[in-house]
Amino acid sequence: MNEFQHQQPRPAGTAPQQAPLPASVRGAVDLGAATPPPAAGQGAGQDAPPGGYRREVTAAEVQELAQLSAQVPVVFALWARFSEQSVAFTDTLAELVDRHRGRILLASVDAEAAPEIAQMFQAQSVPTVVALLGGRPVPLFNTTVPAEQAAQYLDELLALAEQNGITGTVEPVRADDEPAPLPPLHQEAVDALEAGDLEGAEAAYRRAIAENPGDREAKLALAQVHLLQRVMPLDAAAVRAEAAAAPDDVDAQLRVADLDVSGGHVEDAFRRLLELVRRTAGQDRDTVRRRLLELFDVVGGEDPRVVAARGALMRALF
Repeated sequence: MNEFQHQQPRPAGTAPQQAPLPASVRGAVDLGAATPPPAAGQGAGQDAPPGGYRREVTAAEVQELAQLSAQVPVVFALWARFSEQSVAFTDTLAELVDRHRGRILLASVDAEAAPEIAQMFQAQSVPTVVALLGGRPVPLFNTTVPAEQAAQYLDELLALAEQNGITGTVEPVRADDEPAPLPPLHQEAVDALEAGDLEGAEAAYRRAIAENPGDREAKLALAQVHLLQRVMPLDAAAVRAEAAAAPDDVDAQLRVADLDVSGGHVEDAFRRLLELVRRTAGQDRDTVRRRLLELFDVVGGEDPRVVAARGALMRALF
Protein backbone atom coordinates (compact mmCIF):
# COMPACT_ATOMS: atom_id res chain seq x y z
CA MET A 1 0.00 0.00 0.00
CA ASN A 2 2.38 2.65 -1.18
CA GLU A 3 -0.28 5.11 -2.26
CA PHE A 4 -3.47 6.13 -0.53
CA GLN A 5 -6.68 5.26 -2.36
CA HIS A 6 -9.09 8.17 -2.58
CA GLN A 7 -12.66 6.89 -2.37
CA GLN A 8 -15.43 9.44 -1.90
CA PRO A 9 -18.55 8.36 -0.03
CA ARG A 10 -21.18 6.91 -2.36
CA PRO A 11 -24.93 7.55 -2.18
CA ALA A 12 -26.87 5.42 0.27
CA GLY A 13 -27.80 2.06 -1.18
CA THR A 14 -24.57 1.55 -3.09
CA ALA A 15 -23.05 -1.86 -2.55
CA PRO A 16 -19.63 -2.02 -0.90
CA GLN A 17 -16.66 -1.99 -3.23
CA GLN A 18 -14.56 -5.13 -2.95
CA ALA A 19 -10.95 -4.43 -2.14
CA PRO A 20 -8.28 -5.94 -4.38
CA LEU A 21 -7.15 -9.33 -3.13
CA PRO A 22 -3.83 -9.00 -1.34
CA ALA A 23 -1.23 -11.50 -2.53
CA SER A 24 -0.09 -12.32 0.99
CA VAL A 25 -0.16 -10.99 4.50
CA ARG A 26 2.46 -8.46 3.51
CA GLY A 27 0.00 -7.23 0.87
CA ALA A 28 -3.09 -7.56 3.01
CA VAL A 29 -1.71 -5.55 5.89
CA ASP A 30 0.77 -2.72 5.59
CA LEU A 31 2.97 -2.86 8.66
CA GLY A 32 4.56 0.47 7.95
CA ALA A 33 4.42 3.62 10.02
CA ALA A 34 1.20 4.34 11.85
CA THR A 35 -1.16 7.02 10.64
CA PRO A 36 -0.38 10.33 12.37
CA PRO A 37 -2.93 11.72 14.83
CA PRO A 38 -5.18 14.56 13.66
CA ALA A 39 -3.86 18.05 13.96
CA ALA A 40 -5.03 20.28 16.78
CA GLY A 41 -8.27 22.08 16.03
CA GLN A 42 -9.18 19.68 13.26
CA GLY A 43 -12.72 18.29 12.98
CA ALA A 44 -16.22 19.52 13.72
CA GLY A 45 -15.87 20.24 17.45
CA GLN A 46 -13.23 21.32 19.89
CA ASP A 47 -12.47 18.92 22.74
CA ALA A 48 -13.72 15.32 22.70
CA PRO A 49 -16.30 14.61 25.44
CA PRO A 50 -15.62 12.09 28.21
CA GLY A 51 -16.37 8.53 27.16
CA GLY A 52 -16.14 9.17 23.45
CA TYR A 53 -18.20 7.70 20.62
CA ARG A 54 -16.22 4.55 19.86
CA ARG A 55 -17.96 1.26 20.54
CA GLU A 56 -16.28 -2.15 20.32
CA VAL A 57 -18.81 -4.39 18.58
CA THR A 58 -19.40 -8.04 17.76
CA ALA A 59 -21.45 -9.74 15.07
CA ALA A 60 -24.40 -10.03 17.44
CA GLU A 61 -24.68 -6.23 17.60
CA VAL A 62 -24.73 -5.49 13.87
CA GLN A 63 -28.52 -5.59 13.55
CA GLU A 64 -28.90 -3.16 16.45
CA LEU A 65 -26.39 -0.79 14.86
CA ALA A 66 -28.07 -1.08 11.47
CA GLN A 67 -31.27 0.15 13.11
CA LEU A 68 -29.38 2.91 14.91
CA SER A 69 -28.01 4.08 11.55
CA ALA A 70 -31.48 5.46 10.79
CA GLN A 71 -30.70 8.09 13.45
CA VAL A 72 -26.94 8.69 13.05
CA PRO A 73 -24.27 7.44 10.65
CA VAL A 74 -22.55 4.35 12.05
CA VAL A 75 -18.98 3.98 10.79
CA PHE A 76 -17.60 0.44 10.95
CA ALA A 77 -13.79 0.36 11.19
CA LEU A 78 -12.29 -3.12 10.77
CA TRP A 79 -8.82 -3.67 12.24
CA ALA A 80 -6.63 -6.55 13.39
CA ARG A 81 -4.16 -6.81 16.24
CA PHE A 82 -1.38 -8.10 13.99
CA SER A 83 -1.53 -4.82 12.05
CA GLU A 84 -0.17 -1.85 14.00
CA GLN A 85 -1.27 0.44 11.21
CA SER A 86 -4.91 -0.66 11.28
CA VAL A 87 -5.03 -0.26 15.08
CA ALA A 88 -3.48 3.21 14.95
CA PHE A 89 -5.73 4.29 12.10
CA THR A 90 -8.85 3.20 14.00
CA ASP A 91 -7.64 5.23 16.99
CA THR A 92 -7.28 8.22 14.68
CA LEU A 93 -10.82 7.73 13.39
CA ALA A 94 -12.08 7.56 16.98
CA GLU A 95 -10.52 10.96 17.72
CA LEU A 96 -12.12 12.46 14.61
CA VAL A 97 -15.51 10.91 15.34
CA ASP A 98 -15.44 12.19 18.94
CA ARG A 99 -15.17 15.75 17.67
CA HIS A 100 -18.57 15.46 16.03
CA ARG A 101 -20.10 15.09 19.52
CA GLY A 102 -22.47 12.22 18.91
CA ARG A 103 -23.48 12.93 15.32
CA ILE A 104 -21.47 9.82 14.28
CA LEU A 105 -20.88 6.52 16.09
CA LEU A 106 -17.69 4.56 15.42
CA ALA A 107 -18.23 0.79 15.47
CA SER A 108 -14.77 -0.68 16.07
CA VAL A 109 -14.45 -4.27 14.81
CA ASP A 110 -11.68 -6.75 15.53
CA ALA A 111 -11.81 -8.52 12.16
CA GLU A 112 -10.10 -11.62 13.55
CA ALA A 113 -12.63 -11.99 16.36
CA ALA A 114 -15.64 -11.13 14.17
CA PRO A 115 -14.98 -12.59 10.69
CA GLU A 116 -18.73 -12.50 10.00
CA ILE A 117 -18.63 -8.70 9.94
CA ALA A 118 -15.59 -8.72 7.65
CA GLN A 119 -17.44 -11.08 5.30
CA MET A 120 -20.57 -8.94 5.37
CA PHE A 121 -18.61 -5.87 4.24
CA GLN A 122 -16.49 -7.91 1.77
CA ALA A 123 -13.37 -6.75 3.60
CA GLN A 124 -10.23 -8.23 2.06
CA SER A 125 -7.71 -6.26 4.12
CA VAL A 126 -7.42 -4.11 7.22
CA PRO A 127 -8.22 -1.37 7.79
CA THR A 128 -11.56 -1.37 5.97
CA VAL A 129 -14.03 1.41 6.77
CA VAL A 130 -17.70 1.31 5.75
CA ALA A 131 -20.53 3.49 7.03
CA LEU A 132 -24.18 2.53 7.42
CA LEU A 133 -26.84 5.12 6.67
CA GLY A 134 -30.38 3.93 7.24
CA GLY A 135 -29.08 0.36 7.16
CA ARG A 136 -27.42 0.86 3.77
CA PRO A 137 -23.65 0.63 3.25
CA VAL A 138 -21.57 3.61 2.20
CA PRO A 139 -17.97 2.47 1.47
CA LEU A 140 -15.37 4.97 2.61
CA PHE A 141 -11.93 3.38 2.13
CA ASN A 142 -10.04 0.09 2.40
CA THR A 143 -6.64 1.42 3.38
CA THR A 144 -5.27 4.14 5.63
CA VAL A 145 -5.56 7.77 4.58
CA PRO A 146 -4.07 10.89 6.17
CA ALA A 147 -6.07 12.25 9.09
CA GLU A 148 -7.00 15.35 7.09
CA GLN A 149 -8.63 13.24 4.38
CA ALA A 150 -10.39 11.06 6.94
CA ALA A 151 -11.87 14.19 8.53
CA GLN A 152 -13.08 15.32 5.10
CA TYR A 153 -14.73 11.91 4.51
CA LEU A 154 -16.61 12.23 7.79
CA ASP A 155 -17.78 15.73 6.90
CA GLU A 156 -19.05 14.46 3.54
CA LEU A 157 -20.70 11.51 5.25
CA LEU A 158 -22.59 13.86 7.56
CA ALA A 159 -23.69 15.96 4.60
CA LEU A 160 -24.98 12.82 2.89
CA ALA A 161 -26.74 11.79 6.09
CA GLU A 162 -28.48 15.18 6.30
CA GLN A 163 -29.65 14.82 2.70
CA ASN A 164 -31.30 11.55 3.75
CA GLY A 165 -32.88 13.02 6.88
CA ILE A 166 -30.46 11.33 9.29
CA THR A 167 -29.68 14.10 11.77
CA GLY A 168 -29.82 12.54 15.26
CA THR A 169 -27.17 12.19 17.94
CA VAL A 170 -26.10 9.43 20.35
CA GLU A 171 -24.85 9.52 23.91
CA PRO A 172 -21.15 8.88 24.62
CA VAL A 173 -20.21 5.24 25.10
CA ARG A 174 -20.03 4.41 28.81
CA ALA A 175 -16.77 3.25 30.33
CA ASP A 176 -18.33 -0.10 31.24
CA ASP A 177 -18.80 -0.80 27.53
CA GLU A 178 -15.04 -1.01 27.10
CA PRO A 179 -13.68 -4.52 26.49
CA ALA A 180 -12.04 -6.35 29.37
CA PRO A 181 -8.23 -6.36 29.33
CA LEU A 182 -6.58 -9.38 27.75
CA PRO A 183 -5.17 -12.13 29.97
CA PRO A 184 -1.43 -11.54 30.60
CA LEU A 185 -0.15 -14.23 28.23
CA HIS A 186 -2.55 -13.12 25.50
CA GLN A 187 -1.35 -9.54 25.92
CA GLU A 188 2.26 -10.76 25.78
CA ALA A 189 1.46 -12.53 22.50
CA VAL A 190 -0.27 -9.46 21.05
CA ASP A 191 2.69 -7.27 22.01
CA ALA A 192 5.00 -9.74 20.29
CA LEU A 193 2.86 -9.71 17.14
CA GLU A 194 2.87 -5.93 17.05
CA ALA A 195 6.66 -6.07 17.30
CA GLY A 196 6.81 -8.58 14.43
CA ASP A 197 8.02 -11.35 16.76
CA LEU A 198 6.01 -14.35 15.56
CA GLU A 199 8.09 -16.82 17.56
CA GLY A 200 7.47 -14.86 20.74
CA ALA A 201 3.75 -14.77 20.04
CA GLU A 202 3.71 -18.50 19.39
CA ALA A 203 5.51 -19.19 22.66
CA ALA A 204 3.11 -17.00 24.66
CA TYR A 205 0.03 -18.67 23.20
CA ARG A 206 1.52 -22.12 23.81
CA ARG A 207 2.07 -21.22 27.47
CA ALA A 208 -1.51 -19.94 27.70
CA ILE A 209 -2.80 -23.26 26.34
CA ALA A 210 -0.54 -25.22 28.69
CA GLU A 211 -1.96 -23.30 31.65
CA ASN A 212 -5.54 -23.64 30.38
CA PRO A 213 -6.07 -26.43 27.83
CA GLY A 214 -9.61 -25.15 27.29
CA ASP A 215 -8.45 -21.68 26.18
CA ARG A 216 -10.22 -21.59 22.83
CA GLU A 217 -9.10 -18.03 22.00
CA ALA A 218 -5.45 -18.97 22.48
CA LYS A 219 -5.85 -22.02 20.24
CA LEU A 220 -7.48 -19.92 17.52
CA ALA A 221 -4.78 -17.26 17.80
CA LEU A 222 -2.03 -19.89 17.70
CA ALA A 223 -3.44 -21.27 14.45
CA GLN A 224 -3.39 -17.75 13.02
CA VAL A 225 0.22 -17.25 14.10
CA HIS A 226 1.18 -20.51 12.38
CA LEU A 227 -0.49 -19.26 9.20
CA LEU A 228 1.49 -16.03 9.39
CA GLN A 229 4.71 -17.98 9.88
CA ARG A 230 4.00 -19.98 6.72
CA VAL A 231 3.01 -17.09 4.45
CA MET A 232 5.36 -14.29 5.50
CA PRO A 233 8.40 -15.69 3.61
CA LEU A 234 6.44 -16.48 0.44
CA ASP A 235 6.68 -14.73 -2.92
CA ALA A 236 2.99 -14.74 -3.80
CA ALA A 237 3.41 -14.44 -7.57
CA ALA A 238 5.94 -17.25 -7.70
CA VAL A 239 3.83 -19.48 -5.47
CA ARG A 240 0.72 -19.02 -7.59
CA ALA A 241 2.61 -19.61 -10.82
CA GLU A 242 4.10 -22.79 -9.41
CA ALA A 243 0.71 -24.08 -8.31
CA ALA A 244 -0.89 -23.29 -11.67
CA ALA A 245 1.85 -25.22 -13.46
CA ALA A 246 1.59 -28.24 -11.12
CA PRO A 247 -2.03 -28.73 -10.00
CA ASP A 248 -1.21 -32.06 -8.32
CA ASP A 249 1.81 -30.76 -6.40
CA VAL A 250 0.46 -30.97 -2.85
CA ASP A 251 2.96 -28.57 -1.27
CA ALA A 252 2.38 -25.95 -3.99
CA GLN A 253 -1.40 -26.14 -3.54
CA LEU A 254 -1.08 -25.87 0.24
CA ARG A 255 0.97 -22.70 -0.11
CA VAL A 256 -1.65 -21.09 -2.36
CA ALA A 257 -4.41 -22.06 0.06
CA ASP A 258 -2.49 -20.38 2.88
CA LEU A 259 -2.16 -17.22 0.80
CA ASP A 260 -5.87 -17.26 -0.01
CA VAL A 261 -6.90 -17.53 3.63
CA SER A 262 -4.45 -14.80 4.67
CA GLY A 263 -5.89 -12.54 1.98
CA GLY A 264 -9.53 -13.23 2.83
CA HIS A 265 -10.44 -15.65 0.03
CA VAL A 266 -11.43 -18.37 2.46
CA GLU A 267 -13.88 -20.18 0.20
CA ASP A 268 -11.33 -20.32 -2.63
CA ALA A 269 -8.79 -21.91 -0.28
CA PHE A 270 -11.26 -24.47 1.02
CA ARG A 271 -12.44 -25.33 -2.50
CA ARG A 272 -8.87 -25.82 -3.71
CA LEU A 273 -7.99 -28.19 -0.89
CA LEU A 274 -11.26 -30.11 -1.02
CA GLU A 275 -10.67 -30.79 -4.71
CA LEU A 276 -7.14 -31.91 -3.84
CA VAL A 277 -8.48 -34.30 -1.20
CA ARG A 278 -10.66 -35.92 -3.85
CA ARG A 279 -7.68 -36.35 -6.23
CA THR A 280 -5.17 -37.72 -3.73
CA ALA A 281 -4.77 -40.82 -1.58
CA GLY A 282 -2.65 -42.14 1.26
CA GLN A 283 -0.14 -39.78 2.89
CA ASP A 284 -0.82 -36.96 0.43
CA ARG A 285 -4.54 -37.01 1.23
CA ASP A 286 -3.83 -36.99 4.97
CA THR A 287 -1.47 -34.03 4.56
CA VAL A 288 -4.15 -32.03 2.78
CA ARG A 289 -6.78 -33.07 5.33
CA ARG A 290 -4.59 -31.87 8.23
CA ARG A 291 -3.95 -28.52 6.55
CA LEU A 292 -7.69 -28.05 6.01
CA LEU A 293 -8.29 -28.69 9.70
CA GLU A 294 -5.61 -26.12 10.59
CA LEU A 295 -7.25 -23.54 8.32
CA PHE A 296 -10.64 -24.32 9.88
CA ASP A 297 -9.08 -23.31 13.20
CA VAL A 298 -7.72 -20.09 11.66
CA VAL A 299 -11.13 -19.02 10.38
CA GLY A 300 -13.12 -20.27 13.39
CA GLY A 301 -15.30 -23.32 13.85
CA GLU A 302 -18.59 -21.38 13.96
CA ASP A 303 -17.95 -19.60 10.66
CA PRO A 304 -20.55 -20.85 8.11
CA ARG A 305 -17.80 -21.33 5.52
CA VAL A 306 -16.03 -23.69 7.88
CA VAL A 307 -19.23 -25.55 8.68
CA ALA A 308 -19.91 -26.09 4.97
CA ALA A 309 -16.32 -27.09 4.17
CA ARG A 310 -16.17 -29.49 7.12
CA GLY A 311 -19.24 -31.28 5.79
CA ALA A 312 -17.72 -31.42 2.30
CA LEU A 313 -14.50 -32.84 3.74
CA MET A 314 -16.39 -35.63 5.50
CA ARG A 315 -18.16 -36.51 2.26
CA ALA A 316 -14.89 -36.47 0.32
CA LEU A 317 -13.18 -38.77 2.83
CA PHE A 318 -16.02 -41.24 3.28
